[in-house]
Amino acid sequence: MKMPKIKPEWKTAFLAAVILGLLIHMPILTSDIPNHDGLESMYFDQNMITSGRWFLTIACGFSSYYTLPWLIGVLGIFFLGLTAAALTEILEIHNRGVIIIISGLLVAFPALASTFSYVYTLDGYMLALLLAVSAVLLTGKYRFGFIGGGICLAFSLGIYQSYLPFAILLSIYGILMIAMKENKEGGGKGKIRSALNYLWMGITGIVLYFLILQVLLKIQGKELASYQGINEMGAAKSNGLMGMAVEMYRDFFAFTVKGNVLVNNVFAAAAFLVLVLLAGWVLLRLTVKQKWWKSPWFYLLIIVTPALVPLSANVILVISPEVTYHILMRYQWVLLPILLLAFTARFRPEAFGRKAAGRIPITASVLALLAGGVLVFNYCVMDNIAYSNLQKKYEKTYAYCIRLLDRMEQTDGYYQGIPVAMVGVVGDESYPLTDITGKVTSGMIGMTGDSLLYTGANYQDFMKHYLGATLNFLPAEEMGKIYYTEAYREMGSFPAVDSIRIVDGIMYVKTENVDRSEE
Repeated sequence: MKMPKIKPEWKTAFLAAVILGLLIHMPILTSDIPNHDGLESMYFDQNMITSGRWFLTIACGFSSYYTLPWLIGVLGIFFLGLTAAALTEILEIHNRGVIIIISGLLVAFPALASTFSYVYTLDGYMLALLLAVSAVLLTGKYRFGFIGGGICLAFSLGIYQSYLPFAILLSIYGILMIAMKENKEGGGKGKIRSALNYLWMGITGIVLYFLILQVLLKIQGKELASYQGINEMGAAKSNGLMGMAVEMYRDFFAFTVKGNVLVNNVFAAAAFLVLVLLAGWVLLRLTVKQKWWKSPWFYLLIIVTPALVPLSANVILVISPEVTYHILMRYQWVLLPILLLAFTARFRPEAFGRKAAGRIPITASVLALLAGGVLVFNYCVMDNIAYSNLQKKYEKTYAYCIRLLDRMEQTDGYYQGIPVAMVGVVGDESYPLTDITGKVTSGMIGMTGDSLLYTGANYQDFMKHYLGATLNFLPAEEMGKIYYTEAYREMGSFPAVDSIRIVDGIMYVKTENVDRSEE
């Protein structure tokens, strides 16, 4: 099989994604700003097979296992550029302006910014995304491409399972495009065979993923962990399949409308509405022009497709029923504006007909590009607001820990290696919230709030990596015993004078402001 020539559309998509990606995410790439999870991942071998991620350690190994924001970020953006090129080919887009906007949406969507805050694993995750999109591309391009597509999907799942919805939604779009084509080799049977290839790809990928997972778990003598409910992979919740489906619909519409991510202001809402109306208009004109309204299959697709989208976007709730569903797992929502724009751009000339080549179609094209551009810019602003607050979180945490560490070291009886008992939160009475970005960043995990500190381990890691102080924190079970002692309960919260004391050779440090004196 000959290697395909590099098309101009691929170059445009790749360069647009890389250039815009670097411009938008430069603040996080050129700084060493961890989030709360990043504090304990300055060096992390990414061996997360117990979370089902059996290929993650290899995917992240190209950049070493150290947290190197610039190197990892550039690798991640490179993979995003390739993903943008593959996406352009899947969507069969040839208009340069539309390609640039689609690439911009891909690299600007806020879920990606949150992923960048977990930069230590970013390159692996972006490779997983590329593999998921490649699975759909291979399936749609070649007769037996579902085999290679299934392999790509298996390895994508082996890195991070959350990009499975990306592949499913693109496959649904691909099936719709097959149904809309007037002439297909083999007629109706050819269309069905091509559509079924997406199903075979999904089955091949998921089965291969599970087989490899079970083999590697057996070899390493491990079991799936309970983290994020991964050990219940594929199990229905107690409310049954119907209850799960209802929850998936409810979550989809709640996040779409009120999640403060896909649309978070009137400009984004207006832009998204314009894309919906334009796509609906094109579909209506095509229905009349192609006389689809005469076919029963048309009505079936009109009903089934919208019904499948929420289920496909939320398939992670089937994979891990007890998952904490945060924004890193919602990157697939970016496909909503992308597919609306792609559909409008792909069928606009045919929908309007040759005689209507004047003002109306030009206006529709301009409106679509403007709407997409507004979303790209809006997401870019959101990302940089989030990065700005992440920087401030680091600065506030640094200042706070400097004061705390100094007080600890000045306490009579302190010595290097003294056992330290600490819960690990910052009291909001002594340090009220100063974050002003909550209205924008509330849906972006790891990017909102004032502090990077949520556990004693966070303090320990921050002071070790950024203050050069190695502290001996007690294990959680030991701290659990101290937490309810009278000596600890009576202490004030830092910076109170009695917030640090040494009891029986252990340094008690109280940072929380919870009043438990009467417990």
